[in-house]
Amino acid sequence: MSKYDYDLIVLGGGAAGFVSSKLAASLGKRVAMIEKNRLGGECTNNGCIPSKALINSSRTSYLIKNARKCGIDLSTANLNTDNVMSHVRSVVERVYSGHTPDVFNRLGIDVLFGAPTFKDNHRIELNGGKITSDKFIISTGSSPLIPDVEGLNNVPYLTNQNIFNLEKLPESMIILGGGPIGAEMASALRLLGVDISLVHRHESILNREDGELTALLSEKFRADGIRLFTGFKPVKFSMEAGKISLNLTDRNNAEQTLNAESLLIATGRKANVEGLGLENAGVRYSAKGIEADGMLRTTCRNIYACGDVTGGHQFSHMAEYQAIIAARNAMLPIKKKADYRDYAWCIFTSPEIAHAGLTEKEARNIYGDRIKIYRYNYKDIDRGKTDIAETGMSKFICDSKGMLVGAHILGARAGELIHEAQIVKSLGIPFYKLYSVTHIYPTFTDVVKHPAKLCYIDRLNENIFLKILKKMISQKG
Repeated sequence: MSKYDYDLIVLGGGAAGFVSSKLAASLGKRVAMIEKNRLGGECTNNGCIPSKALINSSRTSYLIKNARKCGIDLSTANLNTDNVMSHVRSVVERVYSGHTPDVFNRLGIDVLFGAPTFKDNHRIELNGGKITSDKFIISTGSSPLIPDVEGLNNVPYLTNQNIFNLEKLPESMIILGGGPIGAEMASALRLLGVDISLVHRHESILNREDGELTALLSEKFRADGIRLFTGFKPVKFSMEAGKISLNLTDRNNAEQTLNAESLLIATGRKANVEGLGLENAGVRYSAKGIEADGMLRTTCRNIYACGDVTGGHQFSHMAEYQAIIAARNAMLPIKKKADYRDYAWCIFTSPEIAHAGLTEKEARNIYGDRIKIYRYNYKDIDRGKTDIAETGMSKFICDSKGMLVGAHILGARAGELIHEAQIVKSLGIPFYKLYSVTHIYPTFTDVVKHPAKLCYIDRLNENIFLKILKKMISQKG
């Protein structure tokens, strides 16, 4: 009989909590998962699912408004978007129905609700009672980081946690923050007819992405009618004539004022560590998140952490990857380190921008001029023409041996297309090998195939034997 109530308690019922609790239960362990609010975490309730449902609605709206480009006249001057947000919430509920407490109970996982607090490294307090466990995994996620700007607390503002509760879309919106959330919402809402002003303190939106592609995306945003204020600092919020007013300054301290019906704060995320009593368990943390080593073990040897709460790559698929590592290391004697060399993600703007590995700037910092870059434009592929999706470009960065060190795609289906590059990069296959793979025509995969062909030609031209043969042929001629 174990001296603990559970072999593992997982704090947090989001993406990381789901994966780690299921893996531990499949190994025959006694598992409990504790959630403070509702199962699904940010991804299901306030992030990935509702935002992608909204984005799909925005793309549908765009297609209808631009039907004439496809030879169809719908004679529709205005679209009614009053039911968009109720549709988004219905999608959230459909997804939630797949991971209710009953689903986990049937897997042998006890689902508990409340706000847990560590009393020591083996005991937590929950709803006035004590529960013990041999091991813990902390996957409590993150929440919106609200900046310290004068007057912000005196105006109504939205975050990703409440924007999807709107009954109707506003006529205008100021979005503060040009990272993934801000960029996605700006893109989607603008295509749905909302007047958008996006303010970002960096000189470029999505400043973690490859600069060449974000410049193209910024052009597309402006063409769609999004007003971009990059390199601007918010100074003061106030209410003017029933609207939210924001005073801005640029890097030269030139002032500008924006007015809108609504305001969305998307300036980053903070780790959910408050109230957990981590100091009682000997777990070190900071404002950036919980401190964890390569095996995702915290400063307390029987407590692990994964997902957004660690402050790293804050994407659901990265949380799931970390959850597998954390659960395996917590439950099994053979340990494994997390490897982030093959991380990838996609930001679902219109068009999408996908990222795997190093940007050009990062690659040059490591390899200098010993890199080769292969590009291809969407306007040069036939599927881009048939689908009227000619905005975008693919960009592949290889080392001197033709091995892929970075891949970036801006354009239609970028989130799917990037996986082809991700596979060869992860498995250590030279990029030019993709040219020998049959690609179906006509598809968007041409933006991968043609750069691989260019890399293949470079390899042929660098082959010493072919160089000798070419020289011999030229001499005979």
